[in-house]
Amino acid sequence: MADDEDRGGDSRYRAPALEKGLDVLELLAAQTDPMTLTEIVHALGRSHGELFRMVQVLEQRGYIEQDPVADGYRLTDRLFSLGMQQPRTANLIEIALPVMRQLALDLGQSCHLALHTRGQMVVVARMESGEQIGFSVRVGYRRPLMQTASGIILYAHQPEDVRRRWEAMFDPPIPEAEMAALRARADEIAERHVEHTPSHFVAGITDISAPIMRGGSAAAALTVPYLKKILPSVSARETAALVRKAAEAISEQLVEGDSRV
Repeated sequence: MADDEDRGGDSRYRAPALEKGLDVLELLAAQTDPMTLTEIVHALGRSHGELFRMVQVLEQRGYIEQDPVADGYRLTDRLFSLGMQQPRTANLIEIALPVMRQLALDLGQSCHLALHTRGQMVVVARMESGEQIGFSVRVGYRRPLMQTASGIILYAHQPEDVRRRWEAMFDPPIPEAEMAALRARADEIAERHVEHTPSHFVAGITDISAPIMRGGSAAAALTVPYLKKILPSVSARETAALVRKAAEAISEQLVEGDSRV
């Protein structure tokens, strides 16, 4: 079992019970399948007695839950919900939703809002299209930052020190040669303020994304998972222009809102 000093880095300030709870949450956050208590114990190198009550409390407080089908625990969306209550995030979503509603109406396509979190992008709001056939991404969906249009838009519109800090969070790390190519691509995207690229995860979808700016950097990415239709519709080029215009409208309202605080 690893020493406590090896777990926390700087050991000047210790809160062992809190650290155990955070270890459990961070472990489950990285899993695709539920984990049993025994698997959690082995993965963290702790004893069964150390973690039994911790897991029970986390379940009681609604941070984890037992999977109804598989035998094990998984994260709930409680942490996500708490993050969404932050005033800056709540204000961003409140401003963005009316613009997103109009964008979805104009395009006949869905759209969503994404933020950066620990080297990934996560969807925090979405607006369905009014069409009977469409494609949308659920709130809470997350993927590695550099594998999505939303993620590369967020990365492209950051200062260099922030970019490097985000790069350190990529898991697994990106090889330096590949990272150099991604940096060059990000610089090009920053020049045109919009990105459209085929989805890495769904065939037939083109992700079209633009930055929502706050304080000189991207606070969020506004993205349309563009679905080409047989019937006459707004083209991908026209969609890119409208997505950029909508993102700029949200950015302007964010600046106005910040100045009134």
